[in-house]
Amino acid sequence: MASSFERALAPVALRRPGWAGRIERGSFNLVFGLLAASAVLLLVAPTVVVLITSFTNGFSLKFPPPGYSLRWYEALFTQSPEIWKAARLSVQVALLATGMSTLLAVAAALALARQTSTWAKLADSVFMSPLMLPTLALGLALLMTFNVIGVGLSFSTLVIGHVAITTPYILRTTIASLLQMDPVLLQSARSLGARPIFAFRTITLPLVLPGVAAGAFIAFMASFDNVAISLFLSDARSEMLPIRLWHNVESNLDVRTAAVSGVLISVTVIAIVVMERLVGISRHLR
Repeated sequence: MASSFERALAPVALRRPGWAGRIERGSFNLVFGLLAASAVLLLVAPTVVVLITSFTNGFSLKFPPPGYSLRWYEALFTQSPEIWKAARLSVQVALLATGMSTLLAVAAALALARQTSTWAKLADSVFMSPLMLPTLALGLALLMTFNVIGVGLSFSTLVIGHVAITTPYILRTTIASLLQMDPVLLQSARSLGARPIFAFRTITLPLVLPGVAAGAFIAFMASFDNVAISLFLSDARSEMLPIRLWHNVESNLDVRTAAVSGVLISVTVIAIVVMERLVGISRHLR
């Protein structure tokens, strides 16, 4: 009796969904497809607008452009010494901040990875706090701290502020790489008499290097594009590129700002493609 009852129910359980099921599934896909398309549009549309505006032949930032020309790219490369000076300073600060952040983050990641104690969780929260705090509040806090200890604003304070916001990126990707590494490898190296430094140089570092490189790339971009920290911690002689561009837009809607944005977008896209091919950035951000 039981077997005949099961045979009677089998076709009902295995039959394909009817019109109601197909309509429900189709409406679900339609709604989330429209939401995804809207999100992509909101992210891509400003970039497209800036790129199109950078080719205008007019004298102000206006969309759509009255005509198209390369005049502002030419002006950027031939008549913009103040912009290139700010760009060189931004690159210098980003390189120094990324280098110092890499040393700090790798050392911290080696100590915090696979740790479940309270102090490890607290230390991890402290390292990640710059990403959780508003950058304006963090910049103001750093400025007040330097004033309290009697340190004036300089190139060094600017680099220190950028180190604070770039270290969490490298720390997170390095910890992710360490967690993917098989701990048996280090245990085998110790059992064979390898010293900790030798094991780190020959085993740990080569395995986590893609994660470190991915984090360093993201940290460099975050430092180069940062506004709040640069605004609070730079002195009168240190004008970063984002601040320079902001002044250009605020004062006279300088179209060279759009040309700079076009160059930065192009360089960023190329760099992302290269880094994805070399180290696979997306794999270390999951």
